[in-house]
Amino acid sequence: MKIETLDIALFAIYVIALIGIAWWVSREEKGHEKDTNDYFLAGSSLPWWAIGASLIAANISAEQIIGMSGSGYMVGLAIASYEWMAAITLIIVGKYFLPIFLKHKIYTMPQFLEQRYDHRVRMVMAVFWLGVYVFVNLTAVLWLGALAINTIAGVDLMYGMIFLGVFSLAYSLYGGLKAVAMTDIIQVVLLVLGGMFLSYTALNIIGDGAGFWAGFNTVTTELPGKFDMILSEDNPHYMDLPGLSVLIGGMWIMNLSYWGFNQYI
Repeated sequence: MKIETLDIALFAIYVIALIGIAWWVSREEKGHEKDTNDYFLAGSSLPWWAIGASLIAANISAEQIIGMSGSGYMVGLAIASYEWMAAITLIIVGKYFLPIFLKHKIYTMPQFLEQRYDHRVRMVMAVFWLGVYVFVNLTAVLWLGALAINTIAGVDLMYGMIFLGVFSLAYSLYGGLKAVAMTDIIQVVLLVLGGMFLSYTALNIIGDGAGFWAGFNTVTTELPGKFDMILSEDNPHYMDLPGLSVLIGGMWIMNLSYWGFNQYI
């Protein structure tokens, strides 16, 4: 794939704009000195729409853009069970769990475990999840992102991971949660619109010049099994998403854990 000058210019504008916005929203107001509440909790001043956008943006990363897209290609529409069940999970979390967290001023799960048990349990939880985030979650996201850059621009994987890490630090380390949340608003718009454009373009190509709907009809006609939301036992991917068990079984536990107790969400 050949990268044009216009592509590089647009990418550079995006990077500079994102860092600039993050630094601008993080500037200190006259007469107010930043404290830990400002840095880690954005001064408890984020509006609901910024929190909602940040939730979506935090959930969409290279794991979803590359990993879930690949799973969707293999398994089909049933992979969307993770996301549409998340909509119900968020209502449960907002209705029943969030009021408890706010009442007791609980901002992290280790903090909750300290209140419920003692500081030793808090320390074990903090060290364990810090290791998981650094060596599993963050590593996977950086590698997948670098893989995309390598495929598109031919940049070495190691340099790609270094760039992504430095870029993320540039707009998040200085500004804290407020900078992350405000830049998430921009990113979620670009991600959603970009995903819609990519889907339209792909189906348009499949339509072989006959248009978007022709491509969609081609896919539904030739691959009807990919549009099953509930997989039957004879489906080769049944063990990944075992039919109705997904809706009434373990995915609820995973979703509650991810959306209710996951620190980076």
